[in-house]
Amino acid sequence: MCGICGELFFDGAGEASASRIERMADCLRPRGPDGSGVIVRGPVGFGHRRLKIIDLTEHAAQPFVDTELGLTLAFNGCIYNYQALRGELEAQGYRFSSHGDTEVIVKAWHAWGPKAVERFHGMFAFAIHDRETRRVAFVRDRFGIKPLYFAEIPGGLRFASTLPALLVNGDIDTSIDRVALHHYMSWHAVVPPPRTMLAGVRKLPPATIRIVEPDGRTTDTTYWAPDFTRDAKDAARPFGEWRDMVLESLRTAVRRRMVADVPVGVLLSGGVDSSLIVGLLADEGQHGLATYSIGFEEANGEKGDEFHYSDLIARHYDTNHHKIFIPSSEMLENLPNAIHAMSEPMVSYDNIGFFLLSREVAKSIKVVQSGQGADEVFGGYHWYPPLAASNDAAGDYATAFFDRSHAKLATHLAPEHLADRDESLAFLVDHFARPGADDPVDKALRLDTNVMLVDDPVKRVDNMTMAWGLEARVPFLDHELVELAARIPAEHKLAHGGKGVLKEAARRVIPADVIDRPKGYFPVPALKYIDGPYLEMVRDALTSERARARGLFRRDYLDSLFDAPTEHITPLRGSELWQVALLEMWLQSQGV
Repeated sequence: MCGICGELFFDGAGEASASRIERMADCLRPRGPDGSGVIVRGPVGFGHRRLKIIDLTEHAAQPFVDTELGLTLAFNGCIYNYQALRGELEAQGYRFSSHGDTEVIVKAWHAWGPKAVERFHGMFAFAIHDRETRRVAFVRDRFGIKPLYFAEIPGGLRFASTLPALLVNGDIDTSIDRVALHHYMSWHAVVPPPRTMLAGVRKLPPATIRIVEPDGRTTDTTYWAPDFTRDAKDAARPFGEWRDMVLESLRTAVRRRMVADVPVGVLLSGGVDSSLIVGLLADEGQHGLATYSIGFEEANGEKGDEFHYSDLIARHYDTNHHKIFIPSSEMLENLPNAIHAMSEPMVSYDNIGFFLLSREVAKSIKVVQSGQGADEVFGGYHWYPPLAASNDAAGDYATAFFDRSHAKLATHLAPEHLADRDESLAFLVDHFARPGADDPVDKALRLDTNVMLVDDPVKRVDNMTMAWGLEARVPFLDHELVELAARIPAEHKLAHGGKGVLKEAARRVIPADVIDRPKGYFPVPALKYIDGPYLEMVRDALTSERARARGLFRRDYLDSLFDAPTEHITPLRGSELWQVALLEMWLQSQGV
């Protein structure tokens, strides 16, 4: 797990600069505090910040150069099956100078070309330069767990693991992308790729290989997509058989993510998903497993922790449990730091929870497993059941999920920042119309797994953990497990109030009290019921000179939010005031 960056210039347009790449790499220091490197070869230069997880020696330092094969690699992530792949490559005559997954990518790319990516189990974003063809390939994992951002510059482009790293050298168009703003305001801050909030910065879609020719021409290939169609055998397969298949596949996914040369812990919220990970690791023989939970002060009568359930699991499995309580004053003090750590503005209250939890976890461990993705993969959200009988799947999804309609948005945004059409609904309708998912619930699950999950929960976990040099692994996004889940008929996933198949699999591993509890999350009530110093903070940001000059929002809308914050709550129970304030605070934090 690391941070990568670099720049390349097209034929005769310029030379890569070590100093510019070093500035980007310095911005990525929190992602990789254990080492750094820069390599410049004429028009192409790569930078790297390293977090030592596998092969702790300098033999695996990056950028990794294989002079014999003529390949240079900058890689962020982890290939869990690297040892098996290494065995295949050694049988073909390849020789290795290191013992980690980095060199395996280089040899695999040489042996199999872009098809090598289809063999990788893991999370990854990498750039690889071929000395002979002068091509640069950029690759992102199937779920975009590892980020990769681009910015066009005169005669070339820059890339980095985070958006802020691209801004440190200037020369980037930082005007607001109106389509991205529409998505942000409509879709609970989700901005689908390739767009970001800034017009001059784009991101590589998940499961994509981008080949950049020496003259700047690009070719994108999507190498993976889940298929939600099912044959007659799958349609008739009994519930119990699906349950057993899911449990076995999840065991494999959790086992894969224990590959490391350092200890691996678990972020334990006390919900079904993270508790099941702990239980499966216990079944694998893990003793004294390090687990971590966080809680906040209550607000407006709403409890701010779920320690009852995390304590239950910790006691049941006798884990080395760390319970972290954050007083309101400490959360307020750290909010600006959490916002600054975001590559893109993200409104979920979980951000500050993951940020502060990661700060404490990173003091004692470098790798954790986390339960993100289970709700999107196994149908755990409240908007799925109503779609089962829907005659207007896209419209019903938008009603349940979208924060506001296009017409309502026109009364919130300044006219010059409003997109010309309902971009968010158009994207949704187009995605639902694609072949490969006929059932309305399957259409929603496919959208959430491939779009919402990537640019909300997954991005949130990456940004907040890597702000402290902590690697988070997500077994529920093992692609073989997701492929299996896509084949399961929707009614089995929606059973028992949602995630039916997964819950029944969990009953064979963890205590029922955790499975039958009300659905939970990182509760941060102070950001849902904005008052006192939190209200002062957001008001200061939105009435500042910079915010007035930017002019994103209508003044009458902001005044209504300031007057009664708790009366403006989105369908997903989010604060509209926090949403608009977070965007402005993020822009200011990035110097935009």
